[in-house]
Amino acid sequence: MKRHKGIQPLSRYHHAGLLFCWKIRQGIEKNVSAQRLRLYVKHFWEGHLQVHFKEEESMLFPLLKDDITEQAIREHGYVERLIGMIVPATENEMGQFKELADALDNHIRFEERVVFPHIEREVPEETLAALGDRLSQLHGILEQDNSPDTFWV
Repeated sequence: MKRHKGIQPLSRYHHAGLLFCWKIRQGIEKNVSAQRLRLYVKHFWEGHLQVHFKEEESMLFPLLKDDITEQAIREHGYVERLIGMIVPATENEMGQFKELADALDNHIRFEERVVFPHIEREVPEETLAALGDRLSQLHGILEQDNSPDTFWV
């Protein structure tokens, strides 16, 4: 499905988020240490995901406050709580990383399949265009995941 130009920068972040989930799953499958996975989760949260959540919550979701966007905000909170349990821990169970990957994957798919189409239908074209202009100024080109540890390779 082709996204409205105003939302495309957020969809590109979603692609990066799905790739993050895949990398975590690869790490689990390859028996990568919890310490390495934890450092990667911290890296991705601080360098990508936290900013993305803030952009959606401050710029996109206020355009249409309803049950659908409220659910997306609740899911952000759930993912953030999972990360908040993983990052400061000295020991992690692999199940925590799987739960995070599954939760984020499901959330991204919910936004792409439900939230974004809903917003594209309900929010005026000029409002979405203005959002796209603001996001483009903030983003420029999507930063690559420059993690020094490529455990998923």
